[in-house]
Amino acid sequence: MPRVPLARIAGLRRVWGCCLGLLLAGAAMLAQAQPVTPVRPGVAITFPRDHGAHPDFRTEWWYLTGWLKTPEGQDLAFQVTFFRSRADLDSANPSQFAPRQIVFAHAALSDPALGHLLHGQRVARAGFGLAQAAPGDTAITLDDWHLRREASGRFSAQVGTADFTLDLALEPTQPVVLQGRAGFSQKGPSPAQASHYFSLPHLRVAGTLTRHGKPLAVVGQAWLDREWSSTLLDPAAVGWDWLGLNLDDGGALMAFVVRDAQGLPLWAGGSLRSADGALRVLGPQDVRMSMPAKSTWWRSPRTGAAYPVQRSVELRTAQGWRSWTLQPLMPDSELDSRPAGPVYWEGAVRAQEQGAPGGVSGTGAPSASGGKGFLELTGYLAPLKL
Repeated sequence: MPRVPLARIAGLRRVWGCCLGLLLAGAAMLAQAQPVTPVRPGVAITFPRDHGAHPDFRTEWWYLTGWLKTPEGQDLAFQVTFFRSRADLDSANPSQFAPRQIVFAHAALSDPALGHLLHGQRVARAGFGLAQAAPGDTAITLDDWHLRREASGRFSAQVGTADFTLDLALEPTQPVVLQGRAGFSQKGPSPAQASHYFSLPHLRVAGTLTRHGKPLAVVGQAWLDREWSSTLLDPAAVGWDWLGLNLDDGGALMAFVVRDAQGLPLWAGGSLRSADGALRVLGPQDVRMSMPAKSTWWRSPRTGAAYPVQRSVELRTAQGWRSWTLQPLMPDSELDSRPAGPVYWEGAVRAQEQGAPGGVSGTGAPSASGGKGFLELTGYLAPLKL
């Protein structure tokens, strides 16, 4: 069989990405949708099973973000996210070409010297050995991209775009954080608006970044979020602000606010795990994300969307409120994943705690905690549709 040129393959991928929405819409109209599994409280998170895919739920993601450092000490950041989405198709459809499951992925690199994101993406229907999100453990393949978990617990991620390639090994150094109530994370006023959700903070990263044909050794620290759901957002929600921080003292902070059309909090939540492993689960009254004056928001020169990228997050603890200010690694971190996904802001941030926290150091003196992580802002150009 003659070999197909790589350039032609890339062109076919772009055509498939542009046609995906029409394909799904047409197929959905011709078939009877099958019910999806709802998220329910009290369902135990089990490993390694729940590292893998959950094809009976409508959507899920493996969301990997982190900071990298080059041998010269330069700070970079990356995002690698794989999604699986169940199409509304009749499961009795015998065609192997029916797109029952869709797998798509984003990869982005933040380089302050460049000043804007480098980004690539893939999308395909599951099957034919080219795209899959396997149940049982993390094993996702999308053309030449992959995310896998080995029996040792180590993850490997490999993605390549026109501008860069990442080949990373990610080693867990801390136990899983079960978000919400033992992994049941409510995202709206109704308990039906929820996900199963856990996180792996403080992943130790080592690997290779290749740019312009030159490989570069990198090390760093990352965060992995795992969520799956069938009904995530309230109809009044337009998007969310999410933050995940690896704190310098070994703690981990996650916070989110779901917003309505007026920009007001519709729901909120999160968690704060201290360096000694004590976990505080946060509800809607325990999380505040500031909305700075709009004159200070960063506005995209490409889409016109404005994002509140310099802000603070406040968490209520047993000892009182704690507050961290956020500073982006670079303001221009807008990611345009159309046509397969939304336009949103996905940026690396530094955090610094303000004042003395509720806890104390080993010497008995208050000690503030900084950290590094990622801030995600969705629904600022248009309401988010999952």
